[in-house]
Amino acid sequence: MEDVSKTMAEAKAHMDKALEHLDHELAKLRTGKASTNLIQDIHVEYYGSPTLLAQVANVQVADARTIIIQPWERNMLGPIERALINANLGITPANDGEIIRLAVPPLTEERRKELVKKAKHAGEESKVGVRNARHKALDHIKKAVKEGLPEDLGKRKETELQDLVNKYVEQVEKVVTVKEKEIMTV
Repeated sequence: MEDVSKTMAEAKAHMDKALEHLDHELAKLRTGKASTNLIQDIHVEYYGSPTLLAQVANVQVADARTIIIQPWERNMLGPIERALINANLGITPANDGEIIRLAVPPLTEERRKELVKKAKHAGEESKVGVRNARHKALDHIKKAVKEGLPEDLGKRKETELQDLVNKYVEQVEKVVTVKEKEIMTV
């Protein structure tokens, strides 16, 4: 019994991680507004090792459409600019010798639809993660029933697990729908 409860807790933790991952992926999608989330995962070559951009420069939002990156060392302007170009954000960095400006252009209808597809894809990946957690937990519950756990208790735990899965899938769909509205709002 304790073993099955532990399995349920582990499944819930995996589902939480799937939802967290979705939030992280959706934060990177551009919505036409400047946000430091767009560049939070970009790595810059810093003395031979890949380092997060935020660890070699001050990154801030200047206004609704502009991100400013001010490196702590002037010799980092080139590597930062290269990293931004290689990240393929659809934004061309403007380097003035002191700071780099990223002017976030308004999104075209075509680009918005493309981003919505990416958001839906990220949502599907999260649902797969949730279902994988359910699959593992179900296998464990069935094994416990074979090893002596009462069958009615096993069925109850399976129902609990399915309710949990339904709740998480619903949450994923809500998060994706909200992001979709955000992307499509002009």
